[in-house]
Amino acid sequence: MRYGIKSITMDEIATSLGISKKTIYQFFTDKDELVSAVIEQEIGKNEAECVQFRDDAADAVHEVFLAVEDLDELLRYTNPLVLYDLEKYHPKAFRRIKDFKYQFLHAAMMENLGRGIAEGVYRADINKDIVAKSRIEASFLVFNPDIFPASKYSMSEVNFQLATLFLHGISTDKGKQLIEQYTNERNKKLSHGPKV
Repeated sequence: MRYGIKSITMDEIATSLGISKKTIYQFFTDKDELVSAVIEQEIGKNEAECVQFRDDAADAVHEVFLAVEDLDELLRYTNPLVLYDLEKYHPKAFRRIKDFKYQFLHAAMMENLGRGIAEGVYRADINKDIVAKSRIEASFLVFNPDIFPASKYSMSEVNFQLATLFLHGISTDKGKQLIEQYTNERNKKLSHGPKV
C-alpha cells in the first residue's frame, strides 16, 4: 500500500516478514496470488467497517462522514499508484475490486440514500442508482494521480472535498445543517490532532 505493488519484490516481502521466500511460496504460488489474497482481506475488512459505520451513525450524513474519516486513515499510508498497479499487473485482483464497487459498495450506498431520504436529510427526487454510482466513482478519483497528483493535492483534502460536494448536491436544508455540524466537528478534531 505504501510503495505500490509493482516495485515490491517477493524477496523484499520475505525479508520484511523475517521468513524465506520459499516459505511464502508454500502458501502462494506467485505474487499475483499473494496480491489477490491481500485484496480479498482488505475487501472483507472494508465490508465490516461499512456495516459498522451504518450501525454507529446517528444519521445518513454522519455515515458518510464516518466513511470519509476511515478512508483518510487509509490515504495516510497509501501510494496512489496502487490501483494503477493492480489494473495493469494484477487484473484478477483489480476485477475483484470492481466487483466490490459495483456490488457491495453500490448496495451500501443505495441503503444510505434510502436512509437519508427517510430521515429527510437527502432530497426525495434523486435517482438513487445514478447518485450511488456517481459517488462510488468519485470516491475512487482520489487514487488517480493524473487528475489529483500528490505533488499538488492532499489526498485527504481531495477525499473530503469530493464527499462534501456529493452531500451538498443531494441534501435538504436539514441535511446541509448536518454537513456543517460534522464539518465543524472534523475541523476541531483535525486542529487538535497530531501535526504531521
